This record gives sequence, C-alpha cells and structure tokens, in this order.
Amino acid sequence: MFIQIIISLFYIMNLPDFAAGYWPFLLTLIFFIIITGRYFLVAGLFYLIFYVWFPSKWKERKINGREYQKGQFKKEIKWSLVTSILFSFAGTFTVILWQKGYTKVYTNADLYGWWYLPVSLIVFMLIQETYYYWIHRWMHIPSVYRIVHKVHHDSKIASPFTAFSFHPFEGILQAIFLPVMLMVLPMHYYVIILLLIIMTFSSVINHLDIEIYPKNPKNLLTKNIIGATHHSLHHKQFKYNFGLYFTFWDKIKKTESPGFKEAISRELSAISNGLLATDDSQLKADD
Repeated sequence: MFIQIIISLFYIMNLPDFAAGYWPFLLTLIFFIIITGRYFLVAGLFYLIFYVWFPSKWKERKINGREYQKGQFKKEIKWSLVTSILFSFAGTFTVILWQKGYTKVYTNADLYGWWYLPVSLIVFMLIQETYYYWIHRWMHIPSVYRIVHKVHHDSKIASPFTAFSFHPFEGILQAIFLPVMLMVLPMHYYVIILLLIIMTFSSVINHLDIEIYPKNPKNLLTKNIIGATHHSLHHKQFKYNFGLYFTFWDKIKKTESPGFKEAISRELSAISNGLLATDDSQLKADD
C-alpha cells in the first residue's frame, strides 16, 4: 500500500526532475528503505512462522535435518543489503527512464484493456524465466561460478534470508532485467507492484527449506511451480534445477534433478538423510 501511495503521488504531483540535483540520491534512499523493509518483512515473517512460532507443525516438511551454519544468517543479510542497494539504483534508474518517457509503464488500465493486465504479467514472468534459466546455467560454468554465483551457494542449506543473498555481479544481472523489460513491454504500474510482490514471496518460499506445496510429484502445482524441495536440490547438486518460478525449462533441457520425484514424495526428503551430494565438487564444466 505504501508503494502504491508513492506511485499514485508521482502521477498527481508536479514532480521535480529526478535526474537533477540531490533527487537521484534521495530516490535511491527511498527505494532502499522500501526494498530492505520488504526483505525483512517477508523473510522475517516466514522465519518466525515456520521456525519460531510453529516449528512442530512443519517439522515433517523440513527438507534438511542439519542445523544452519554458524553466522549464516548474518552473512546472508549482509549480502542481501548489498543486493538491496543495487536494486535501489535500478529503481531510481527506472523512475528516471519513466519520467523521460523511455518506458512503456502506463496508468490507465483501459489503454490496453483489462484483459492485458494478467497477460502482461504472465509474459513478463515467462521472459524473465527464460532469461534467468540461461543466465543461471552460465553462472554455473566453474570459472564464472567462483566469481559470480558462489556467494549464493555458500548457503548450503537455504533459509528465508538466502532470498537476496547475491554477489554484486549477480545482483546487477538481476537488477537490470526490470528496467530493460519496461522499455519494451507495456505494463500497468499496479501490475509491476504485483510482480515485485510475487518475486519476493517466490524467492523466500524457494529458499525456506520447508516444503509448503503438496508433496506429490503428480500434483500440477508441485510439477510446474518451483518450491523449496526443487530449489534445495539445486543448492545440493549444482547441475540441476536452474529455474526461477517454473520448471518447464528444466524439463525441456533435461536439467531437472532425477531425485526430485523421490525427494518430494518422502516425508523427509533424501536430502535430510544425507543421500545427496553437498559439496562444490559436484559442479561440472559441462553445465
């Protein structure tokens, strides 16, 4: 709601030139407060619900039986704050592009029709899925992985706070996608807000290390939407499960873990029993 109010004010106020003077700094600061607030709110809420308030209720859905590494949360939050700074710069850049007329962001839902609102969201997510899948595979080339992606994989057991824990190079690769897409794909600003909410919740759910989706490999949701079990296998095996939201690219390119069906079917997956590899030696050059 706070973001909606700010964006609405953008359209009814006599706005300053956001590219001039102190405005880029101020705008970046505002975005940083919003992005970090969103991160701590969603990641913190999921941690409290699943690990503090109701841990016994979700015990049988916990994927890994081991404890988190000492200092892991602190390290993840540190890198997440760096990522939030990069996302804030991207937000400022996007607003300046919008103000200068370089984006396709619009406010009148009738401009493209109400039917286009969900269509634009789906199109964006499908294109982002494709971009991320191939970037993700590229980041697993050993020489690239050690520089760009290893920070994220230092969390051997993912947590809600792993969601934004990226090396700055990886953060940049993720941050640039939204402003570039908004220059070519018309999107209503409410759809953009919904997209950002989906991104945050999806990332936290994927890194929760507790499976909240049906533990049935034939279930349509479990088969097609990436959850904690699917992504936990990626953190363990390295050469499988590269998707962001959906599993279709992994299925098409045959990079879905052969252990996924077994893992999702068990009350405690094969991961928690130590049956799957957990070290960086699994990283192969052919990824």
